[in-house]
Amino acid sequence: VQLQASGGGSVQAGGSLRLSCATSGLTFNSYAMGWFRRAPGKEREFVATINWSGGSTYYPDSVKGRFTISRDNAKNTVYLQMNSLKPEDTAVYYCASNRVVTMAIRSWNYWGKGTQVTVSS
Repeated sequence: VQLQASGGGSVQAGGSLRLSCATSGLTFNSYAMGWFRRAPGKEREFVATINWSGGSTYYPDSVKGRFTISRDNAKNTVYLQMNSLKPEDTAVYYCASNRVVTMAIRSWNYWGKGTQVTVSS
């Protein structure tokens, strides 16, 4: 199983980025997908999750209304549209897959390598 995140970069506050996570080796439309991030000196945290069909999503308050997770089951890819970015969004962003959405981060089965997002003020 491989998950490859891309789309990170450096933007100014208020800007936008779109992350992509291409997957292979799993039955994509049977898996929930998630985006997570780890800022320097902080624990890994949820950013967004989406169930297998795309019909259910979850966002923590810190990104709700600014970030949107979506998936294209035909392309085995999950996306994260990030708008109105803030300096506190600076982190390494990871995508992960699991049979079901769970709040137990360490239970997510498969992880991709991260992509750096840097937001300057």
